[in-house]
Amino acid sequence: MSLLDDARYLVDLNNADLTGPAIASKWGINKSTANGHRARLELERQIAGIEKTDPVIGKLSGKMDIGIDGGEFVDVQTIEPITDWADIFKRFNRDPNEFEIVGDTVRCSTWQQSKALEDGSRDVVNLFSYRASFTRKTTAEQLDLPALYAEVARTKHKPHPPRTGESTTVVVWADPQIGKSDSRGGTPELIARLADKRAALAAYLEAGNSSRYVLADVGDGTESFENVASQAHLNDLSFPDQVDMYAVERWKVETLLAKFGPVDSLVVPSNHGAWRAGKNILGKPTDDWGIHVHKRLAERASDTGLPVTHHFPEEWNESLTFDVRGTIIGLHHGHQSAEAQMVPWWAAQQHGGQPLARAHILLTGHYHNLRIRPSGRDAETGRAKWHLQAPTLDNGSSWWRNKSGDDSDPGLLVFRIDDNGFDLGSLTVL
Repeated sequence: MSLLDDARYLVDLNNADLTGPAIASKWGINKSTANGHRARLELERQIAGIEKTDPVIGKLSGKMDIGIDGGEFVDVQTIEPITDWADIFKRFNRDPNEFEIVGDTVRCSTWQQSKALEDGSRDVVNLFSYRASFTRKTTAEQLDLPALYAEVARTKHKPHPPRTGESTTVVVWADPQIGKSDSRGGTPELIARLADKRAALAAYLEAGNSSRYVLADVGDGTESFENVASQAHLNDLSFPDQVDMYAVERWKVETLLAKFGPVDSLVVPSNHGAWRAGKNILGKPTDDWGIHVHKRLAERASDTGLPVTHHFPEEWNESLTFDVRGTIIGLHHGHQSAEAQMVPWWAAQQHGGQPLARAHILLTGHYHNLRIRPSGRDAETGRAKWHLQAPTLDNGSSWWRNKSGDDSDPGLLVFRIDDNGFDLGSLTVL
């Protein structure tokens, strides 16, 4: 930082009682440098029309440290008390509509400086130095992130006439990783993508005739901040805002499905949703932010009479099964197995007595690409078992593309189950 950016140095330069050699000695510079700085300030005063007797030049001095969610003003020095922080943001080339001061962090110190008047007498002026933290505003208008309660309050449930079809539509919601910025953008792009998927889903539902619906959440609803160090620099939402947006986006999908008929909403824990301290997972498998969000959604559905029933894993389990017209679907995020070993891992659940031992269809996410694999045959039904790995909804995984060269398109996996089991021909990606 140049000495000319230090307000204390500027005050000394403008102090007529301090000679050039005195300033040079105090600041550890040579006399010619101090005299040259004084001449430069005099020229700036003349250009700006500032009186010679003013103790500091007209520009604001100090430092702004800024990050994703806010920052700090450090040693902001002025000749007048700060009454309008919006002006300070503007003078540091920041939009005051995007930031606000955290009120209880403002610290101010003041001191007096003597200055010479034209008649030869001297006057005393007050100088001010401020330190304050600020945060990025996250209003509904800026990020379209209304709280869940506000979203529920304005939801008007208008059901379609009852459907008579003898099938259940299953929608697999996988890996939006809300708050993540990557090659497909950040929060604004994700909001637009999720809106497009809901519109495509609405058209799919209108064209169908299912009488029941299953919304299967296979995890990673939020990006979190505890998985890798880069998240702290790349995420564009705080963790509370990630959780809030997750709840709102899930509620929108649940209310859409509920227009067409009763909905069973399923959820399992995931690695990005886990309660963590760095890499370390805290608590039980179900101590998970996805589980937490779905419990709040269950409360809102109950309060409003929305025909949505929420289903959760047992307390110490990471997987969940659900009977759909005699076909057992199983959910697991997928993070406990290598992608190529997912089917053998599923088969081993039989010996562990895990819930997935009963499943005819295994639904997973985590690997961000679509996979459809038959696996053996059920001894009772005689039908093939299937592993369906859902595509992602997120903003991309450039680290994986750079490492492996692999990439995939976002999508929403949808299929139907009828009384004969899994209808493979109905499977589609929206």
